[in-house]
Amino acid sequence: MYPAYSRNKIILRRALVILLGVMALPIMLFRKDRARFYSYLHRVWCKTSAKPVWLAQSEAAGGIFW
Repeated sequence: MYPAYSRNKIILRRALVILLGVMALPIMLFRKDRARFYSYLHRVWCKTSAKPVWLAQSEAAGGIFW
């Protein structure tokens, strides 16, 4: 149902996250909403398919509480 991204797309996404995070670091050091920005970058980093990140993480953690 949710197609997985190709390896090239995942590598490109992660390279862009690193680049954007490093470029934004001097600005984000003085902002109060930096946690929200870096949380968004983390979600982009973790995304490996068309499935929403929250759904993939909740399915992965499903066995922990049972």
